[in-house]
Amino acid sequence: MYIGLFVNITSRAWALPILANMHAGVAGRQAPLLAATGAGRTAFAQSMDHLIELGLMERNPGYGHPLRPEFRLTSLGITAAAFAGKIQCVSADEDQDLLRLSWTLPVLSSLRAPSHFNDIKRNLPPITDRALSQSLKAMEARSWVCRSVDEVARPPRSLYRAINTGGAISRVTASEISF
Repeated sequence: MYIGLFVNITSRAWALPILANMHAGVAGRQAPLLAATGAGRTAFAQSMDHLIELGLMERNPGYGHPLRPEFRLTSLGITAAAFAGKIQCVSADEDQDLLRLSWTLPVLSSLRAPSHFNDIKRNLPPITDRALSQSLKAMEARSWVCRSVDEVARPPRSLYRAINTGGAISRVTASEISF
């Protein structure tokens, strides 16, 4: 998956949990998906519309029977849902709030190897300095990212690397995301 699509998917808080639950076998209907994700109705609807717009989901053309799913994954969506399922498997339930933040997963994807701030920013062209800084601080507070300062360099530069759950997620995304 190209990083641009991944950034686009993660720009909606509930898109990845919806895809992961669809991959896990939750029926493609609103009520079961709402219950499985814990999303509010408005945010859920916005995320579903976003996934449909990206071509990852579609409304089931044969919908009408109470047991037939409203939504189904497209062929591209099946691949994205499998990827979302892998990410959900390596993270705990208490980590979901951090995973739903827009830039957490793209930043972790770019931390395949220890990187400087500008290297991360270069891999994620649409990210702002402020968004990257806040994302790194949030992950550092959760012990997903470790920041060290290279005192030898002039001027001193921060080096970031993914650790613990952040490292596990980074390893999962490393083989799937292309920059």
